[in-house]
Amino acid sequence: MTTDRGVLTARDMGEGLTAVNMGAPQLDWQEIPLAEDVDTLSLPIPGDPVATGMGNPHCTFFVDDIDAIDLASFGATREHHPLFPERTNVQIANVVGENHLRMRVWERGVGITLASGSSSCAVAVAAARRGLTGRSVQVDLDGGALWVDWRDDGVWMTGPTTHVFSGTLTPAYLASL
Repeated sequence: MTTDRGVLTARDMGEGLTAVNMGAPQLDWQEIPLAEDVDTLSLPIPGDPVATGMGNPHCTFFVDDIDAIDLASFGATREHHPLFPERTNVQIANVVGENHLRMRVWERGVGITLASGSSSCAVAVAAARRGLTGRSVQVDLDGGALWVDWRDDGVWMTGPTTHVFSGTLTPAYLASL
C-alpha cells in the first residue's frame, strides 16, 4: 500500500487478519516534527507526554483512567500545542496488563475516532520506550484490538480487516486524472 510516507508492506495473516509494516518510528524532534529540540520521551507539556512520529506526529499521555478524561476537550486543546507545528494526534493510554494497553485517540483535523493504526503504533513505541511494556503489545481501542510489534525492520501492526466498499472508476473520471 502507498502512503505519504512511502510504500508499506502488508501481509495476509489468514483468519481475517492483516499485518502492515508501518515503518521505523521517528524519535528525533526534527523528524516528528517538533518546533524545538526537546526530549521526545518527556515533553515539556503538563502530563509528561511522549512524542513519536509514524509519518505523522503523535503525542501520547499515559494516565490512570482514560475513561475519566473528556477526550473531546483534552484532545482539541493539545492538537494545537505550539510544540507541534503541524498539529498532532493525541492519545490517552494506560497499561491494563503485561504488554497490554488501552487507548483512546483524538486525530488531528478529525476529532475522536474509534481506532487509529498510526496512533496504536505510536502508543506501543512510547510505552516500550518508557519501559511500561515490551516491544510486542495488544492495544485495545474503542473500535477493537490491534497487535503491535516493534521489530528491527519497523513497527508491525496486525488487526482484523473487512470489506467496507466496492466501487467502479468511470472512464470519464480516469480521463480527468
